[in-house]
Amino acid sequence: MARYIMIYNGPATPMDEFTAEQSEQQMQAWGAWMGKVGDAMVDMGSPFGERAAVRADGSAGTPSALNGYSIVEAADLEAAKALCEGHPFLSDGRDVFSVEIFELVPVEM
Repeated sequence: MARYIMIYNGPATPMDEFTAEQSEQQMQAWGAWMGKVGDAMVDMGSPFGERAAVRADGSAGTPSALNGYSIVEAADLEAAKALCEGHPFLSDGRDVFSVEIFELVPVEM
């Protein structure tokens, strides 16, 4: 089994801007998705907070809309992609989010 990182990309609303009801709905959606992924979830990850981008010359760049990650274990990339079914960011019907999936390749030194 290989490990894959799922990077969440899109304009996520910070949790502190949700009402209590919205926060509960979000937590339920994430809980349902993680429950479905089950043992394939290696690290539920976390949302990204404050951000910056630095260019090679030291100047400020513009940070991307990446907003969090999870790490899963799957037989191959297709199986990792299948784990996105029901993902809260992909289920809101707005089509403004994407989940980018990358295999985590072990480094041998």
